[in-house]
Amino acid sequence: MIKVAVLTLSDKGSKGQREDTSGPAIEKIISKIDAEVVHSEILPDEKSLIKKKLISLCKKADLILTTGGTGVSPRDVTPDATKEVIRYEIPGIAEAMRAESLKKTPYAMISRAVAGVRGETLIINLPGSPKAVKENLSVILPVLRHTIEKIQGSTADCAYQKLRGKKSSCHK
Repeated sequence: MIKVAVLTLSDKGSKGQREDTSGPAIEKIISKIDAEVVHSEILPDEKSLIKKKLISLCKKADLILTTGGTGVSPRDVTPDATKEVIRYEIPGIAEAMRAESLKKTPYAMISRAVAGVRGETLIINLPGSPKAVKENLSVILPVLRHTIEKIQGSTADCAYQKLRGKKSSCHK
């Protein structure tokens, strides 16, 4: 079972001035795979707070999914905070999300979302709207289990499983 933390980054959401619909959208989608949400929280767009929370969540979760703060506005600092806490990026994940989103909107090209690894935890930045969360997660869901298994040291030979929600053949 994949342990997932969901972190919504929103100044208005953290003050109760806007309902968080993206965090619950992530939780609903993640519930369709062998995963359990172990933490969910809304934070303001403050880089120092985001960094501190990402670091602490790495001790509890195999996968951290952030939502919000991936654009080019001055308060969009999620990718910056993520880059400062990860050991290395996995650019193909962010590239795949942007490619999928570009099929629907040209604004996808200004997304600064990143994906990367800290310790044995995969961190992925998702956009802030529920629609975009669904679009982005749909393209990366098939690789999450395998990616996390490899990050956590699996040495098993793996074959790609085309059916979503199935366990990777890395499982013994």
